[in-house]
Amino acid sequence: MTIAFTFPGQGSQVVGMGKDLAENFTEARAVFEEVDEALGEKLSDVMFNGPEDTLTLTANAQPALMAVSIAVVRVLQAKGLDLKSRVAYVAGHSLGEYSALCAAGTFSLADTARLLRIRGNAMQAAVPVGVGAMAAIIGLEHADVVAVCEEAAAIGACQIANDNGGGQIVISGEKAAVERAAGLATDRGAKRAILLPVSAPFHSTLMAPAAEAMREALAGVKKADPAVPVIANVRAAPVTNAEEIAALLVEQVTGQVRWRETVEWFAGNGVTTLYELGSGKVLTGLARRIDKTVNGISVGGPADIDAAVAALMA
Repeated sequence: MTIAFTFPGQGSQVVGMGKDLAENFTEARAVFEEVDEALGEKLSDVMFNGPEDTLTLTANAQPALMAVSIAVVRVLQAKGLDLKSRVAYVAGHSLGEYSALCAAGTFSLADTARLLRIRGNAMQAAVPVGVGAMAAIIGLEHADVVAVCEEAAAIGACQIANDNGGGQIVISGEKAAVERAAGLATDRGAKRAILLPVSAPFHSTLMAPAAEAMREALAGVKKADPAVPVIANVRAAPVTNAEEIAALLVEQVTGQVRWRETVEWFAGNGVTTLYELGSGKVLTGLARRIDKTVNGISVGGPADIDAAVAALMA
């Protein structure tokens, strides 16, 4: 059995996440306390108790989701898991790539929390509300979505943001262009084209100011080569050099999250089991739809951890 750890992205947040971990494991409590200290506020209180609209803010959701993921990692490690000997690769969806890198030792927990707070604020500030949009295109081939984005780009920025697999591709850019692309996609056979309730056009060229903010932030952070290779979002291939990873994280802000290709890479390179660590089961569901030869397992609470330890230490 060859194992990879995956880490969820924005949209997996829910009020109450991490609370059962904090109540059951001192290692999880320590993670939440360290993140609170790094940010200078009680983010854990928002995570455990809400309100939902505060948790959903990009600048909160990003470090909060990372904190839950790393809490799971730290509990597994306390129970005897050695990442380097048991796990072949790590990967994360968008902000989850930072969780993966924290788990692999590229960034400290405190630095990861601060980077994600900077990232969330910068992404929100990059484009005025209402200027950009995102849409999910369901049931259209990748090449066809590329084509409709290219056609819609005649009236404004429009590109693929997330290739999630399972027939789901998310596009991003200027509102009029995204709406145009969504209409074209429907005309060309998409089952659905749904405008998403998001606050900014993530992973589009409109995020260029946020990319520059991350270039500066990442340049000033201590980094180490990861203990295991990370499959980078924008490359869908393994990377092991810390400086190269930082450059790809800058590129990721305006580039495509190639998640379908990431899971396909895992399947083609001997990975049999993907453990999704943290809140929700989104990546586990996507993995099933992308390649049924890969077994997806979500680990988010105490019961999941007991089962994971039994399997990982077998």
